[in-house]
Amino acid sequence: QVQLVESGGGLVQAGNSLRLSCAASGRTFSPYRMAWFRQAPGKEREFVATITWIGGRAYYADSVKGRFTISGDNAKNTVFLQMNSLKPEDTAVYFCAARLAGSTLYSRESDYNYWGQGTQVTVSS
Repeated sequence: QVQLVESGGGLVQAGNSLRLSCAASGRTFSPYRMAWFRQAPGKEREFVATITWIGGRAYYADSVKGRFTISGDNAKNTVFLQMNSLKPEDTAVYFCAARLAGSTLYSRESDYNYWGQGTQVTVSS
């Protein structure tokens, strides 16, 4: 069983930065890819960014491209999301997700096997 625990959320002013972390634990953790999703109040959960665990190939949602960076530390089983130039519309609960098997699909919730509980990010104007 794999457990994902997010941290690093908080309240920041627009234009500032936050760095989210997602630590994975389990008997054997070797995902194909990790991802971040977010869910704003009253909205559906949406894809933010993903990275392949081997090779580090990253993809981003258009809304965060150029502002957010996803990265991973394989030795520590941790994935990060560096969020710069934050906007009020980035306010949401951010979730970490892991997919075990290889796939070219990455932007849907159903593409992932494990999820964290989420961490709140609030950006004030």
